[in-house]
Amino acid sequence: MLFDATEPLATPDQQVREEALASAALSGTGRLRELGAWVAACQGTFPPRPLERCRVVVFAGDHGVARRGMSVLPPEHSVQTAADIERGGGAVNVLARAAGASVRLVDVSLDHEAWGEERVRRSTGSIDVEDAMSVEEFARAVEIGRRVADQEVDSGADLLIPGDLGVGNTTVAAAVLGAFTATEPVAVIGPGSGITDELWKIKVSAIRDAMFRVRGTTGTPEEVLRRIASPDLVALVAFIAQAAARRTPVLLDGAPVTVAAYLAERLSPGTAPWCQAGQLTPEPAHLIALQALELTPLVALDMNAGQGTGALAALPLVRAAAELLAD
Repeated sequence: MLFDATEPLATPDQQVREEALASAALSGTGRLRELGAWVAACQGTFPPRPLERCRVVVFAGDHGVARRGMSVLPPEHSVQTAADIERGGGAVNVLARAAGASVRLVDVSLDHEAWGEERVRRSTGSIDVEDAMSVEEFARAVEIGRRVADQEVDSGADLLIPGDLGVGNTTVAAAVLGAFTATEPVAVIGPGSGITDELWKIKVSAIRDAMFRVRGTTGTPEEVLRRIASPDLVALVAFIAQAAARRTPVLLDGAPVTVAAYLAERLSPGTAPWCQAGQLTPEPAHLIALQALELTPLVALDMNAGQGTGALAALPLVRAAAELLAD
């Protein structure tokens, strides 16, 4: 197995957390006090240091199941958006500049001809009828996610915001979460990019068929992910798990990222305490994953643009919480 579930990760420093909470017991700052204590515990020091190198890492990939026509977005949307992000455009760069963060795009499996150290394949198999990736591709996606996390931590990132990009990514996330939580397809899917009733029916049937393909196999989570996830989602899982292993706090965004955190906790126990929920989206899979992780989002702005944008909207709260506690 590529993920080791036998040795739980070290948790944030509980003694530091209690010291931080006690120091602000009469401050009247509510959840900001708890949030600042989480930052301090992750850093292992009180008072907490200011968060000065917050980094958004957007994992991009397309999904063969999207070819069934379940999105109002055209298939080429992901590649175009990725190009905009690389040029410094798009909502993620605007919000990152406002919040004092920087952005990195990792093209894992977008549907175009490209190759490099961060690429796994061009798009994926359609998970309702075929496997998303091969065993070798799965292993490569895990390695990429881990390597990117190590690179960011080694370069000085003190908080990581994983983001997602790709047409069909909420469908894939919903199928995977539905399989692991035994949730019916109609209860795990949401509006995604905004869909009609007919597109909703297509989405439900695709998720149902994907879940049927892995029935009875959730005892081997890596195989479930290989068959009905995607390289970009697998890389996200590995990225979040490795960030936790490197004792670096993670601020979660929407449904695909939070489902990835749920999977990271399942495959690498001890990941969840290093995560904070930035926001809540209208996606049912997002709420289900948050409840499983026992996380309460900081804001609820109905942002489902992905790319880490919702988490970026909450980032000023995290930074302010740390500075309040240090004052």
